[in-house]
Amino acid sequence: MCGIFGIVTKQETNLGPTLIEAGKMLSYRGYDSVGCATINAAGEIDLRKDAGKVDAVAEQYNFAEMSGQRGILQLRWATFGAPSKVNSQPHLDSDGDLVGAHNGNVVNNAELRKQFMAEGMTVRSENDGESCIHAVERYVNKGFGMVDAIRKAYEDLKGDYAFVIGRQDEDVLYAIKKGSGLVAGIIEDGTVVSSDLPSLLPLTRQILRIEDGEIAILRADGIELRSVADGSVIEREVELVKETMEAAQKGNYPHFMLKEIHEQPVVAGELLNLLDNSEEVDAIVARIKAADNIYLAGCGTSYHACLLASVYFSRLAGRATIPVLATQFIAQYGPAVGPGDVGMFVSQSGETKDVLNAIESAEAKGMGVLGLVNVVGSTLMRVSEHHIPLGCGYEISVPATKTFTNQMIAFLYLALRMGGHDTDILHDLPELMRKTIAASDPQAAELADSLVGVQDFYQLGYGMTYPMALEGALKLKEITYLHCEGMLSTEFKHGPLSAVEEGYPVVYITGREDVDLIVSGINEATCRGGWAIVVGPEDARLRANGHEFMILPETPTPEIEALLTVIPLQLLSYHLSLALGYDPDFPRNLSKTLTVD
Repeated sequence: MCGIFGIVTKQETNLGPTLIEAGKMLSYRGYDSVGCATINAAGEIDLRKDAGKVDAVAEQYNFAEMSGQRGILQLRWATFGAPSKVNSQPHLDSDGDLVGAHNGNVVNNAELRKQFMAEGMTVRSENDGESCIHAVERYVNKGFGMVDAIRKAYEDLKGDYAFVIGRQDEDVLYAIKKGSGLVAGIIEDGTVVSSDLPSLLPLTRQILRIEDGEIAILRADGIELRSVADGSVIEREVELVKETMEAAQKGNYPHFMLKEIHEQPVVAGELLNLLDNSEEVDAIVARIKAADNIYLAGCGTSYHACLLASVYFSRLAGRATIPVLATQFIAQYGPAVGPGDVGMFVSQSGETKDVLNAIESAEAKGMGVLGLVNVVGSTLMRVSEHHIPLGCGYEISVPATKTFTNQMIAFLYLALRMGGHDTDILHDLPELMRKTIAASDPQAAELADSLVGVQDFYQLGYGMTYPMALEGALKLKEITYLHCEGMLSTEFKHGPLSAVEEGYPVVYITGREDVDLIVSGINEATCRGGWAIVVGPEDARLRANGHEFMILPETPTPEIEALLTVIPLQLLSYHLSLALGYDPDFPRNLSKTLTVD
């Protein structure tokens, strides 16, 4: 979830402090490297960058002394290419007369890099931000002006991205939007552009919002918008914004957790684009197919994704896999694994100590290591033979939401490919997620108010919804501090049913294939006075037997349906946390990344 910032001024000035402050304002998005480029009145480009945090890199390379008439800053969240100086942004073109940086993912990056090298361009990194610059360079070299070169490059660059680019001999910057955020502003004696609003608010409240398929030409005396489609001028009024800095960072959501729940359709779409164009997918599928035994290891939320993945691989690829908590892997399977086995290790941060311990144990026995990780450049990524980046950007709220759904999507994609199924069936998933959020949010808020005062309840699922019951219960425990146990629905009658009394809440999570079984479980509780809350598809049997409902939209497959069931549970946890007066973003006693045993 990179961040970009650009500025154009009427006269050459000391831009370093402004660029540094913009970097600090963008840092909440998460990043692993930082860079600045300035262009002075003579057209000389000063480029300084490296892996690391804003303060440290700025001090090491003395960003504060950088001056010019135009400036670009970028914070990079790695997807293509590990964090390093050469992969840091901004990037130069082959001759060093274009400079720019991007936010987002250019999913055909590998293909483009081969093309650029074959065309004789100087490709210095693995980073897709550099591909944005070379894509423009390709058409500048053919004699196109900058606007038309950018329009042509826009057609070549696949994925969701935004980028800003400048040329030595022009006194403007160009900014382009395709999927990723981009907003511009008018400042005294200049103009600015950024990935998002917070980095602009200290400088201006006069904002111009840029839409997909638009090029913003930033001049010292104003901003001109052009259409990518035909190059025509677009008229749009500058608006005066009144948001606070905190509200802008949260996108006007009251909490980061709610913002990140609402980001799930976007990051799901970005991940699907990545997977469709990733060379790693075939390599991972081939490695799994050839394995004697396949282990899926993670902790907490990541383990729940492994549980669902095991069902996906069995149903869609006919292959048994072994889901296991990462720490338990060492005791339960460590002594028995060997070179013919493969483990898929899952971690949001890539630094989870329990997962890294399991990997160390696996590697000692010659076992293959594959990774599913959100933080590119992390230890898990570096030790994996092959890995898939989750592409979620920074997840600020401690409870995992968007990283969990992308873990499940990645596993579902792999299972479909391994079983020879068409992955195009997943392309409607982001829209189904949007529909689920829109329908579930008000229902969850109302239900949460009814649950205030409850101290203890259960969430039950079966088959593919059993992992969702575990995840829903974990979310509640994390941010409401209540006791909520996730269980296999058929196990409930083997003891915990004794807890049910008049008004006792039990949440039942079901897919279309398991309605009859879940209805039987519902009646076991309701005949004893239990209060049945149902998450599942529209079904007359559920309506006839349950009390409260959070209904899913119609889906093309049971596997997609199961994945969607977690969204109402996330929202229920969020709203109950608020109703109880807690901050869902930062629950007590918990950390985002656990790096201790």
